[in-house]
Amino acid sequence: MGALTDACPKPLLPVAGRPLIEHIITGFAAAGVGDFVIVTGYRGAQIEAVLSDGARLGVRIVYQRQERAEGTARAVLLARNALTPAPFALSWGDILVQPELYAAMVRQFSRQPCDALLAINTVDDPWAGAAVYVEPDGRVTNLIEKPPRGTSTTRWNCAGVFVFDPVIFDYAARLQPSSRGEYELPQAIAAMVADGRRVFSLPIDGFWSDVGTPADLQRAQHEFPARLDGQTEHRA
Repeated sequence: MGALTDACPKPLLPVAGRPLIEHIITGFAAAGVGDFVIVTGYRGAQIEAVLSDGARLGVRIVYQRQERAEGTARAVLLARNALTPAPFALSWGDILVQPELYAAMVRQFSRQPCDALLAINTVDDPWAGAAVYVEPDGRVTNLIEKPPRGTSTTRWNCAGVFVFDPVIFDYAARLQPSSRGEYELPQAIAAMVADGRRVFSLPIDGFWSDVGTPADLQRAQHEFPARLDGQTEHRA
């Protein structure tokens, strides 16, 4: 889960006195998720040493190792080996959000079952990630992974937090590699949308950060603790 810095896996970077990934785990745990599969890269031993089996956090964790960086869709297929055939929640390992978002997504998925529910957010650069096109009712009508600069006409991006029906595995398994030679999860979601699958979105109402650069991490370390102190319930 998450790319690497030179010194440390991003999921272990410190935010509000804890590794970033612990905020993800405890947020999902508060939403009723107790079993976790963490897909790691070649520095996965560092993550396993910190989190162990999850008992310290009151959850159960198993690990899958992605020996080569082949993309998020391949990571999901690795996790499949340790998942039961039921809907599951997923977060990229370097995405930081206010914890109540996880519970909001679980509630919405329960009220409005679909094939995929993805968190979306607004960003200054709409071409930086996966551009998401949505209807007023939240249904996703298109998703474009890294559209060419200047071509996006939506203000929404894929925010890296999801709830999926197991049908996502079928789409992830038949992907063709991207121009970077990777198999990315937004590609699988786009294929689901193209097939008419029920894919819905939930806008993030609060803090969001992709801790991808030192500047991003500094912002998260400065702003996230204050958001935790003053957070309000996410309405969904």
